[in-house]
Amino acid sequence: MKIRFTETVLRDANQSLIATRMPYDSFEPILSAMDSAGFYSVECWGGATFDVCLRYLGEDPWERLRKIRAKMPNTKLQMLLRGQNILGYRHYPDDIVRRFVRASVRNGIDIIRIFDALNDPVNIRAALEETLKCGAEASAAISYTTSPVHTLDKYVELVRELKSMGASTICIKDMAGILSPKNAYELVSAIKDAVDLPVAVHTHCTTGLAFMTCLKAAEAGADIIDTAISPFSGGTSQPATETLDYALRELGWESGLNTEVLNKMATFFKGIRNDALKDGTLNPISMATDTQCLSYQIPGGMLSNLLSQLKMMNKLSKFDEALEETPRVRRELGYPPLVTPTSQMVGTQAVQNVLAGERYKNVGSEVKAYCRGEYGTPPAPIDEAVRRKILGDEQPISGRYADTLPTDTFEKAQKYLGDTARCEEDVLSYIAFPQVAEDFFKKRSELEEKKVRYTISKI
Repeated sequence: MKIRFTETVLRDANQSLIATRMPYDSFEPILSAMDSAGFYSVECWGGATFDVCLRYLGEDPWERLRKIRAKMPNTKLQMLLRGQNILGYRHYPDDIVRRFVRASVRNGIDIIRIFDALNDPVNIRAALEETLKCGAEASAAISYTTSPVHTLDKYVELVRELKSMGASTICIKDMAGILSPKNAYELVSAIKDAVDLPVAVHTHCTTGLAFMTCLKAAEAGADIIDTAISPFSGGTSQPATETLDYALRELGWESGLNTEVLNKMATFFKGIRNDALKDGTLNPISMATDTQCLSYQIPGGMLSNLLSQLKMMNKLSKFDEALEETPRVRRELGYPPLVTPTSQMVGTQAVQNVLAGERYKNVGSEVKAYCRGEYGTPPAPIDEAVRRKILGDEQPISGRYADTLPTDTFEKAQKYLGDTARCEEDVLSYIAFPQVAEDFFKKRSELEEKKVRYTISKI
């Protein structure tokens, strides 16, 4: 029996534990060793890495990807893409999605894992088609959650549709760590019976289930599991690479991993973890097990956001009320899976409902857009009374929202940036995060001018 590993330390583990604050220079020395570890793939890009590189690390995310590619020529590099949202929080027209996919592959990506917050295949299609056109692997993900409408049959129906669209692999993406061992076994088994595609399992240790879940998934026939090297495993991150490799080897699986390289990686990343603990980047709370997710289905990051919002308003006493309100809001909004950006919408609305003392008295623009249908079709119909309270007499859009978006977004951005944009990638960075990218371009130019002045002064 064979099973392969996707290592997440450069993306999701880093994002989950230290808010993606791992600069390229900090992990560059270990990349060559990682390249010989025997991973199926290394997830190193996408998700929040793009925004954080520009906003906080002072790095060009495209250059970061090219550097990783140069150091890891023998390993498949993987990214996470939010379907029609790309890496942002709103929908983009198809031509921008396709341009972004092409640029990602051109700069070094081999596998694009594509998901939609509502599991609406319409929002996955453009990215998936372009990924295949570029010769890369399209890992189509289902955002795992539980509700009266999220049944085994519905997941299998979605998987069949994803295969018909050309998916290379299917990923079960459990962002909250609520996939139980029993449900993992049943879901993987059902998917393997329904389609002849490799199945990857991605979960988090938030609730303490992940190691057991991965073992049962392997028993059911999962082909790939996502893990994190031990110093960046556990808590809100993935289960430890070395531990699962050891356990599965004992049970008869072959992983193809090099134990010596894994040990070298662990030693290296212990140093980065210890530095993050010292400077406060790594909050020990992120390493703890939090079983509230099992009751409220709230991912760890969403819990911290709820706390942060209430703390800023000096209303921490309302935390329990906000927790209880969150599942109610989710039900009324059609049971969206709690993953970016719907997790932020549901959580913020729950806080607003509790603080206002009147439900849906204050509603943000994102929730209004969601109710208009701009994010796609919810898993279940939105409660009609709630929809009317939010939108009044305004009717939801009919058809696909992306089809209503302008088709000259790239050209307008290119014209606006002028010489500031040095390449297509710069324009795409601006489209994804306009103000953040502009600030980055300005700092980049200032830094280059300083270097030139320094060089001239040395001559």
